[in-house]
Amino acid sequence: MKIALGPLLHYWPRDAVYAFYDEIANSAADVVYLGDVVCSRRRELRLEQWLEIAQRLERAGKEIVLSTLALIESEADLRGLRKVVGNLRFRVEANEWGAVRLLQGQTPFVAGPHLNIYNPATLSLLAKLGACRWVAPVEITREALSGLQEAQLQAVETEIFAYGSVPLAFSARCFTARHYNVPKDTCGFPCLDHPGGLALATREDQPLLILNGTQTLSAATYNLLGEAATLREMGVNVLRVSPQPQGTAEVLRAFRRWADGELSSAQAADGAAAQAGVCCNGFWHGRAGMEFVSGAR
Repeated sequence: MKIALGPLLHYWPRDAVYAFYDEIANSAADVVYLGDVVCSRRRELRLEQWLEIAQRLERAGKEIVLSTLALIESEADLRGLRKVVGNLRFRVEANEWGAVRLLQGQTPFVAGPHLNIYNPATLSLLAKLGACRWVAPVEITREALSGLQEAQLQAVETEIFAYGSVPLAFSARCFTARHYNVPKDTCGFPCLDHPGGLALATREDQPLLILNGTQTLSAATYNLLGEAATLREMGVNVLRVSPQPQGTAEVLRAFRRWADGELSSAQAADGAAAQAGVCCNGFWHGRAGMEFVSGAR
């Protein structure tokens, strides 16, 4: 089973991004997704610089995938999408159907989690269009994934979001800009001041959500490492870890030690949880996403 590092969801300064991926070059990740899926205004790194990082990681033995935006809002966004799709070297993760349209019949691609693939007909269509791997929606249940796995073509790999703050929603409105009462188009990039996003709590002061520009994340860390043995039995090929402000390499190591048989899934899940604080796995069990079903390991 492969271990993947998903695209960086937060907005970090350029030097921090380079330092992070220098560490990832020596990490346990087999697959690394690069690029911005959240906001086209995040321009600390241009495509050329992402490609530079991709080449470094490729030399370190990583499989590289370039991720596209989940929400295309302008002609400028579309031009950027065309550049990513036309890079001619690295595989692309399509996170909206415009990217699929550009990729179909041209080169094998990854059908990203934001395409919302819930049934065999959609998965079959994407396979015909050229998908070589699909990433299940983050809120998929065990029963739903089992049904899709029984129906899907063996030639298409399955990847599941297994660790990190859950990407719950995208919006044309920027919540971080709204928090600072500034226009989205001239926001001044306040996201750079919040490497883990802006925490949002309930009236009872319980962590609930994280505001990340145009994206909403869960405050709790989704942790399916305790379910890894079940996922392997289902035929899942890739487990995705989302980049964290701290401890990402340690989480990847816990996943690798489980995959190599050095730790049980319960032991590995505990190790990953130590980097997270509050964990959740409710979606997997058909419950509220913020819940953690104990004893599920």
